[in-house]
Formats: sequence, C-alpha cells, structure tokens
Amino acid sequence: MRVIQERAGNEPIAAALVLGSGFAALGDMLNDPITINYDDLQGFPGGGVTGHGKNLLIGELEGKRVALLTGRAHYYEHGHAGAMKMAIQSLAGLGIDTLMLTNAAGSITNDIQPGDLMLIEDHINFSGLNPLIGLEGDKRFVDMVNAYDPVLRQKALDIAARDSLDLKQGIYTWYSGPSFETPAEIRMIQGFGARAVGMSTVPECILGRYYDMRVWGCSFITNMGAGMSDEHLSHDHTQTMVASGGERMQSLLTKMIAEL
Repeated sequence: MRVIQERAGNEPIAAALVLGSGFAALGDMLNDPITINYDDLQGFPGGGVTGHGKNLLIGELEGKRVALLTGRAHYYEHGHAGAMKMAIQSLAGLGIDTLMLTNAAGSITNDIQPGDLMLIEDHINFSGLNPLIGLEGDKRFVDMVNAYDPVLRQKALDIAARDSLDLKQGIYTWYSGPSFETPAEIRMIQGFGARAVGMSTVPECILGRYYDMRVWGCSFITNMGAGMSDEHLSHDHTQTMVASGGERMQSLLTKMIAEL
C-alpha cells in the first residue's frame, strides 16, 4: 500500500476493477494512468497466465479515479486459494469500497450464448476452497448473503435497459481448473441452478466481502460448457473470443463507473 501511495498519491479512489482473461487491454480506457508493475508490490500476482496483464493502473475514467488490476492470480497456478489476498487487502486499505470483478466464462444454459455478458447474481463455490482458511478471529465468518451488491446489480440492469445493452444474469460457479470441466460435471452444475462456470472471481468476491467492500461481478461468455457444443475448448479460444467482444464489457464498465 505504501508503494502505491508514494507513486499515485492519496486522492480517493472510487472503485477497483479486476480484469479477467483477455481483458488487459481495457486498461487503455483510463486517462493518464500511473502504472505500477506487480513485481514492485509485495504479494501481488505474478501474472503467469497468458491474456492477463501484470500491472496496477490508477487513473481517471468518466471523471472518477479508479484502480485497475490488469491481471489476477488463480488457484490453479499455485494451489493457493488466497493468492489475491494481499492485492484485495491493499485496495481496501487505500479506502476503496467498491470492487468490480470481470471474467471469461463458459455458459451452461442455452439461453446464454458465446459473446453475451452475464451479470453475476450469486455464486457457487464448487471447488470448496476458500481464501479465508487459516485466518484467525471471528471476522473470517463472512456473511455471503447478497455477496454481489444488489444496488450495483440493479444499476447495471438499469443501464442495460436504458442503453439497449443485452445483459443476461445468473449464478456463476467456480471450478478450480486448469483443466476444463467434463460433460458430467457440467450436467451436475446445471442441476445446481448455475448458468455459467469459470476458474476465478469467487476468491476475490469472498475477500472483498471480508474487507467490507461492495462487490459487483460480470462474466463475458466465451464458450458453451463441455458437451454442449462441438467447439474445442482451449485458453486460445477464450482469448480470441474476448478480443472480438471486449468492447461490450468496456462499455458496461465505463457506464457503471460514471454512475458510481
């Protein structure tokens, strides 16, 4: 936190954004950003996944000062569910009270298709892992009702209705990865009531709530779940899809920031 304040100053920051696979280029939407490499920030992610950036950017968007993480750490990289703990703790320590999470995900319902945006209503921690394991004190028993802030979710729906933006909504399921799910696992997750599946986001949501932040999440759908189509699932496919449709996520994020 000290390094961030030394380089970016102490002016209030309205929100922090965590970008998912393929979205690092969205950092270009910030005006006059200050760039801090993760290597200079103790405990920040190492950036070991293609399509993820390695910088914290602090700049202006729609007249609001925001912090943008161009990449995240995943459980499957090191087997550590709390890999984003220091990053989220640092953001909260800067006084940021709104955490906005994005990801690339697979749809497991036919009414949400590749290229769609899905507002996250709630999540299922299918992995059973938790970034708070090992912490001490009663604060670790975090209330996860309305984990994704209802006011922020409604704001996104209002923006979508006003601007004719096709925004789906549903429950997101966290699968640890790095292998994709099997068709049998997809059928099981469908039975849980989920509508999308991915390998991130849930740990950051839990950490955000632990640090008393309002959390908002949105998935960009890159593929159908295993067994639901003939497409070959791969990380290259994910990045290609995000590159072709990232402007829709950028549009929604920009409008959300403007109305914070």
